Amino acid sequence: MYHLCFLVLILASPLVTTTAADHPTVYIIRHGEKSGDPEDSGLNADGFRRAECLRDVFGVNSTYDIGYIVAPRPNRYGQHRRSFETVLPLAIDLGLAVDLSCKRNQVRCVGKLVSDFQGPGNILICWRHGRMKEIVEELGSDHAPEYPDDRFDLIWTDPFPYDNITDVRSEGCPGLDTL
Repeated sequence: MYHLCFLVLILASPLVTTTAADHPTVYIIRHGEKSGDPEDSGLNADGFRRAECLRDVFGVNSTYDIGYIVAPRPNRYGQHRRSFETVLPLAIDLGLAVDLSCKRNQVRCVGKLVSDFQGPGNILICWRHGRMKEIVEELGSDHAPEYPDDRFDLIWTDPFPYDNITDVRSEGCPGLDTL
């Protein structure tokens, strides 16, 4: 009987033990560059260049292993579409739909999407910079940084248990980013 109980414990242990390897890493980026015109809610030419660059940065040959892309839902008037425009070329390349189920101010919704994701792959969140700190806090960090107003190129890496940004690096888009 002892051996049977021991065998059951050994076989069941992988079912109850979770590690960082069991959870995706979350990468958070800001949408691409925007027009100076407050009436224009889309990307400018540099923003579209960045969207094309992200195809290489996060694409199939990268080490990021993106399996899920999240951006805020544009409203019915087409406003707030920059994040979607930024990740759309990448999503097409990866054969992924962009999850647009959260509105731009719904950080709890984003947290739920992350916690519900079952893989495979890692998660890329593209959002407006004014809410990125709140998203990181919603995921579990007590000391999330502010995203700089003057940058469009930073990748925040937030691995499980999502309590700390462990890496901040430039996307390295030629002609757009200073390395």
